Amino acid sequence: MKKLEHLFKNNTDWAEKIKAENPNFFKELAEQQSPEYLWIGCSDSRVPANQLLSLAPGEVFVHRNIANVVVHTDINCLSVLQFAVDVLKVKHIIVCGHYGCGGINAAINKTKHGHNTREANLIDNWLGHIEDVARFHKDELQNLNEEQYQQRLCELNVIEQVNNVCNTSIVNKAWNEGADLTVHGWIYDINNGILKDLDASTNTSEKRKH
Repeated sequence: MKKLEHLFKNNTDWAEKIKAENPNFFKELAEQQSPEYLWIGCSDSRVPANQLLSLAPGEVFVHRNIANVVVHTDINCLSVLQFAVDVLKVKHIIVCGHYGCGGINAAINKTKHGHNTREANLIDNWLGHIEDVARFHKDELQNLNEEQYQQRLCELNVIEQVNNVCNTSIVNKAWNEGADLTVHGWIYDINNGILKDLDASTNTSEKRKH
C-alpha cells in the first residue's frame, strides 16, 4: 500500500518554511480563527481559494462543491454558512465560479456521470440546479455561440447563487440584526489567474436582487 510519503515531505517543508518566516504563526493560528471572508466556490482543483487570493491559512473560511451551488436543502452548505455568519462573524461572503467549469459543461451537455444508475442520478440531480439557471435565462442564452453560452452560464450561475445566499434565513437574520455583511459574486478565469467582479454584490443597505 502506497502511503504518499512525498506529500508528508511537502507538508513538513511547508511548515518549516512558515515557521522560519514567523515562529509564532502556528501558535497564534491554533488559538483562534477570525476570518473576514467566507468563500463558496467550486470543488475544481484548479481554483484554490487561499492561493488565488494570496491569503494565509486562517484568513478565509471555505465551502466548495461542484459548480459552487447554494441549495436551500443542502445542510452541509447551510451549516458552513451559519457557522461563518453567526460564530465567525465574517463580513464578506464570496460566491466564486470559474470559466471552463466541468459542472457547467456537464449540465449544458446533459452528460451522465457514474458507473451505475444510482451514481448517475445523484450527479444529474445536482446538475439539475444549473439546468434551472439556464432555463431561467433561456432568452439571453439562446443566441450565443458555444463558448459564449458556456461563459455566460458560468456567470449567471454565480449571480443565481448569490441570490440564493441572500435569501437564506441565516443571512436575512444577520442583516435584520444589523450585521456588517456583504455578499459578492465573482468569476475566476483559469486561463490567466484573474478574478472578475460580476457586480452582483449585496449588503444590508441594498435591496436584495431576485
